[in-house]
Amino acid sequence: MTRKFPPAVFLSAAPLLFVLLWSTGFLGTKGAARNADPFAYLTVRFALAALLMLALTAALRAPWPTRAQAGRAGVTGLLLHAGYLGGVTTAIWLGLPAGITSVLVGVQPLLTGLLSWPVLGERVTRPQWAGLTLGFVGVLLVVEGRVGGGVGSPAALGAAAFALICTTAGTLYQRRVGADMPLLGGTAAQYVVSAAALGAVTLARGGGVIHWNAEFILSLTWLVLVLSVGAILLLMRLLRDLPAARVNSLFYLVPPLAVLESWALYGERLSALSLGGLLLCVAGVALAARQPATRPARTG
Repeated sequence: MTRKFPPAVFLSAAPLLFVLLWSTGFLGTKGAARNADPFAYLTVRFALAALLMLALTAALRAPWPTRAQAGRAGVTGLLLHAGYLGGVTTAIWLGLPAGITSVLVGVQPLLTGLLSWPVLGERVTRPQWAGLTLGFVGVLLVVEGRVGGGVGSPAALGAAAFALICTTAGTLYQRRVGADMPLLGGTAAQYVVSAAALGAVTLARGGGVIHWNAEFILSLTWLVLVLSVGAILLLMRLLRDLPAARVNSLFYLVPPLAVLESWALYGERLSALSLGGLLLCVAGVALAARQPATRPARTG
């Protein structure tokens, strides 16, 4: 019999922990993308994550997904993992600054809020819309204060836009069909499908070079254990327990935290504009989470 977190404790601590873990992804991806073909690196990452999740599911004797559940988990994996991370990693690999990438992907909460009512039946309240908009303006200010120069190539911008579409669609799909999905076994199925898909892409492109140096190994280890296992399990649980628009408002805190982490690790200067944007992001998330949207009962 599995032990459950007290709901109040989980709902207060897990979102903050998720944001903190997720914010390190851009730094880890940068270290990996500088030393490997993006598709080859992600194939290795997803394969390792799949093995860990399969072993964890078996060791804890957690339930395995049914064939239908595994199929739905595979679709989620293709969108949230292969599509989103494939687009983000390719964009950075092609030279798009991480800040610009985070802004393009940062449109996700607004798109999710726009689509939550017709797709999920989750009505987004006026305070939540205000919070989502305020958070997005904050992200723009953070990156404007940090990133100088022009943007990347059309191919890099297209890869970031593809990542945005995939993460929005994946979030909505998981929220709609994943309520009864076994957490560990379902996540394992997501990674198996993602590793197979990107492995096929890598082979179709003639393979990919990976430089197994210290930077790549450290980045890969962090991304697999902390992001692909810890943060993703938190995200799947949050999408199960909270409205999609509220969960996605948390992503507005990721670019500001990434800026702070870059300052702490690499000594990058924070401008007054970035600091002001950070405060707007925090205020926007607080406003969006203040009045969670309610889901009307479905019939049929």
